[in-house]
Amino acid sequence: MATKAKAKPKAKKLPFSVKDYVVYPTHGVGQVTDIVKEEVAGFDLQLFVINFAAEKMTLRVPVGKAQESGLRKISSKDKMQTAIGTLKGRARAKRTMWSRRAQEYEAKINSGDPVAIAEVVRDLHRPPDQPDQSYSERQMYEAAINRLALELALVEKIEPDAATQKLENMLIKAA
Repeated sequence: MATKAKAKPKAKKLPFSVKDYVVYPTHGVGQVTDIVKEEVAGFDLQLFVINFAAEKMTLRVPVGKAQESGLRKISSKDKMQTAIGTLKGRARAKRTMWSRRAQEYEAKINSGDPVAIAEVVRDLHRPPDQPDQSYSERQMYEAAINRLALELALVEKIEPDAATQKLENMLIKAA
């Protein structure tokens, strides 16, 4: 009697590999430094180990929860051009209270969507001759432009400082 050999389950292709740059919505751009198997609370999990140099932080994301958590590849050039195009538009000055606008801006920054982040940068940018900006507005602007610049730098293969300068120059021209 011949016995059938059990077919080994095919290893699922992972969406990211070591050294890939990825975007985690609430933390921005990071780099996958390792893919490890660990036992957590009695479960064997495969984890992406992601290093966020800008935040001096390492995050472990279960492979099975990567998509659900919003982890994604760096934007395409087209998507980044759309985001940059957003900077050229007119700022949407809202008449709502700062606390409500701050919540909206925070949600856009943490969405990880470069177009939404660009909207925050555009709306909070102040030209050098108009420095009327509160501390919290300035902090939020800095967080948004840094997130956008890091991703732009990777897409265009330039230094983050050069990407920040490019964004700020566009904002000044659009004003």
